[in-house]
Amino acid sequence: MKTLIPIIFFLLTAVSVYPQDSLLTEANQQYTDGKYEQAIDLYQRILKGNMESAEVYYNLGNAFYKTGKFTSAIISYERARLLAPNDDDIQFNLEIANQHVVDAIKPLPKLFFIRWWQSLTNKFPADGWAKISVVSFILALILAGFFFFSASSGLKRTSFWAGILILSVAVFSYNFAARQEKRMTEHRFAIITQPSVTVKSSPSEGGTNLFLIHEGLKVEILENLGTWNNIRLADGNQGWLPDSSMEKI
Repeated sequence: MKTLIPIIFFLLTAVSVYPQDSLLTEANQQYTDGKYEQAIDLYQRILKGNMESAEVYYNLGNAFYKTGKFTSAIISYERARLLAPNDDDIQFNLEIANQHVVDAIKPLPKLFFIRWWQSLTNKFPADGWAKISVVSFILALILAGFFFFSASSGLKRTSFWAGILILSVAVFSYNFAARQEKRMTEHRFAIITQPSVTVKSSPSEGGTNLFLIHEGLKVEILENLGTWNNIRLADGNQGWLPDSSMEKI
């Protein structure tokens, strides 16, 4: 019975995954045939089945773009980029879709070190950094074994310093994986989904009008108060918007 349970679990998993793969193949074929609305429906069915992947979001973004739904395309590309932050194709198509956004917000300049650190963090997705961390930790344990049990002083010295270096890699990789995972779960960014919306000075309709922004613009969510969000633009301007005016990435 103990052996049978894992086998049954494996078979159930395989049966559940197979229809999703079949749907993805069908969705890609619909896209290739130019049937973009049908492809969109299939991609969304895959996502509703908790089969999220950068590929599905990327293909969904392409299908939305082909139908002229640029805001939905931007949202899909942004979600794909969360799962594959270093994918050049996703970044390129996102930039193309952003050309349809009315607001051209110039971001505040960042220090070189911050830009370098963010680039390093985005080198791999969370799963990639996690794998590097696990492998590095195992190697560090092996080197620790050489250090404690080797009779050679030269090997002890080499394994000690190599172990320190690899353990540092494991720690940094774990930190990067945690950062990437946090980005995917905390939903700190959103895309404006209304044709135009006025940013308020306070979380109420009676707040002072600050400035007008338009559909497709990406904003950072700083805090929530009921159904209102304190948002910040790439240029540093801040204000309040209701939940109904945006969709979180």
